[in-house]
Amino acid sequence: MFHYDYKTQDTCSQLISLDIDGDKVYNVSFTGGCNGNLKAIPILVNGMTVDEIEQKLSGVRCGRRPTSCADQLTKAVRAAYEAARERA
Repeated sequence: MFHYDYKTQDTCSQLISLDIDGDKVYNVSFTGGCNGNLKAIPILVNGMTVDEIEQKLSGVRCGRRPTSCADQLTKAVRAAYEAARERA
């Protein structure tokens, strides 16, 4: 299991923390942002693969922003996956 912290851009949340095991994502948590949504997203994606998360959440926008916390999560899980592969 590999732990990864991702600094978000253009969202209310500032940081996404997660664990990745192979291509499966666990223990997602957000620092900052909309409390209710950011409690629900980790529950919904727990145990999903990087590809599944990207397919479901990539491109989701928040208001007029070009991204969202969900979209930033797709970037975080991909970055974590790549970082874990480099360490292996």
